[in-house]
Amino acid sequence: MDADQAVEAVELPTKLVAKKRPVRTFTIILLAIFFIALLLKFNLTMVSVRGDSMKPTLVNGRRVLVSKPWLVGGLRKGDIIVLKETAGNDYFIKRIYGLPGDTIEYAYAPYNWDPKKGPFIVPEGRVHVIGDNINGSDDSRKFGPFELEKVIGKVLVWR
Repeated sequence: MDADQAVEAVELPTKLVAKKRPVRTFTIILLAIFFIALLLKFNLTMVSVRGDSMKPTLVNGRRVLVSKPWLVGGLRKGDIIVLKETAGNDYFIKRIYGLPGDTIEYAYAPYNWDPKKGPFIVPEGRVHVIGDNINGSDDSRKFGPFELEKVIGKVLVWR
């Protein structure tokens, strides 16, 4: 057997190669669509705003798109988030005013905070939230800072 015969024995017919490529491409595209659909299904949700605590930014009855924080870059001051209520399966929507380690002004500290203790600092593993309707919101001033585990997600779209 010479070198030319060895090369001929290894080559595949072009018809077989051409048929396999479209099937592989279609399968990859289908798997990618399936993966993206699963990612969106388990990381995005719609919730309805209830109450007036976030007026004028969010009004009662408005539906908003909420994403898991890891999907959109984590939590930052000023983000609007959805929190799970401490008791029950309900939720509420507030704006982040302070992250772990942040100092909170006395006017926005929990009502039971004694200023003689010094400035209020958000404890590790917690987030301090305030409603945009400052006079009509029950938030961290009343309940104290919330555990980060209570954060359901970050509001992405509200307009």
